[in-house]
Amino acid sequence: MTAPPPLIAPSTPLLMVEDDPRWRAVCTRDARSDGLFVYAVKTTGVYCRPSSTSRLPKPCNVEFFASAELAEAAGYRPSRRSGANKSDVAAQHARLVGQACRLIESAEQPPSLDHLAADAGLSPYHFHRVFKAITGLTPKGYTKAQRANRVRDGLQRGGSVTGALYEAGFNSNSRFYESSAEVLGMKPREYRDGGLNAAIHFAIGECSLGAILVARSERGVCAILMGDDPQRLLDDLQHRFRRAQLIGADAGFEQLIAQVVGFVEAPALGLDLPLDVQGTAFQERVWQALREIPPGSTATYAEIARRIGAPTSMRAVAQACGANRLAVAIPCHRVVRSDGGLSGYRWGVERKRQLLEREAEAELPLSTEKCLR
Repeated sequence: MTAPPPLIAPSTPLLMVEDDPRWRAVCTRDARSDGLFVYAVKTTGVYCRPSSTSRLPKPCNVEFFASAELAEAAGYRPSRRSGANKSDVAAQHARLVGQACRLIESAEQPPSLDHLAADAGLSPYHFHRVFKAITGLTPKGYTKAQRANRVRDGLQRGGSVTGALYEAGFNSNSRFYESSAEVLGMKPREYRDGGLNAAIHFAIGECSLGAILVARSERGVCAILMGDDPQRLLDDLQHRFRRAQLIGADAGFEQLIAQVVGFVEAPALGLDLPLDVQGTAFQERVWQALREIPPGSTATYAEIARRIGAPTSMRAVAQACGANRLAVAIPCHRVVRSDGGLSGYRWGVERKRQLLEREAEAELPLSTEKCLR
């Protein structure tokens, strides 16, 4: 007696494809379903996004996968039209995220994820993924950064702490005070008064690129400055924290500056420090994008602008790079002009050149090793 053939679990549930809601999304080319699944065509061996403009296959030749990776693992390849449409989809996503950012910035009260997703015409899950992929922040994180910026602006104008909090959209003082150290690096009243009573530890050392100053607040490293004149570096720190208590380094703190100097001299060592990042919502989006540039690589101002969903904001990106006070920790030295030229580095173009050369040299042995495998 011949044994029955083995049962093979299908990737698509045992229901007619025409009855599957995913098939309806394919038929309507629903962009809101992009990122939730892909469909593969057995007769052509390719897979597509739900919004693909490719000719619709016969339902009997379709199977669904939760991701492109699973489709490729099953032997399918991406369709040519899908690859050609990637730039259009990226541009559309950048436009939708930019629109959402403007909505967050102009709203008196933080809009919910459902509201932002509905305005973009995407599902909340897909919108959340697209927003984070482009800005480096979740919608909640971006909203938090924007509100923090409003608080800083209000406090710097010299108004009352309560007034600044309510203007920024906080309904109660307690909600803000719970996170004030994370948002401002110190208490709100201390920030308004130029860092009054805040303790900022600092040390000035020397490296092959000149003088280097490292400062730390209670939250983390708040400044890494480089230059030729140590006194000018200290003046810069005092200007930022006008009334803070600046405390010279002890032996323990000198280990921190040694770690920073070590990274400057040998980038392959890496640098993992808690940072006290204080900037506008836009600046923090730029700085997050900078931290995602791998050592040994560069990106143009235009590329950074596109990554954060603001493709026409190259000048603003350059200004955010110039406002960065955390040299090497937030690697603005990895941003170059469209022609590959070096410009606009807060601590001098020659230092930028040397940092990039050292990172390239550090990556070279790794690249050679990969070629030999």
